[in-house]
Amino acid sequence: MPMKQDPGHGGSEKDGSKSETYCSLCYRNGEFLKNDLKNAKEMQVFCIEKMQEQGMSKWMAWLLTRGIPRLKRWKK
Repeated sequence: MPMKQDPGHGGSEKDGSKSETYCSLCYRNGEFLKNDLKNAKEMQVFCIEKMQEQGMSKWMAWLLTRGIPRLKRWKK
């Protein structure tokens, strides 16, 4: 999710500072919240649904999730 559209304006690190990498819907207190997501594709689906709930079109949400597989969390 683009940080400027994140309702929490970014997740949080263990020390309480804002994460510059992960949004508040998936990262809080230095830990990922959605541990049941097994891969980047599942994360993309989750994010698209959340952005659509906030009024974004499915196409725009899809476009904005294209970079998820390149995030540090999903790199092997």
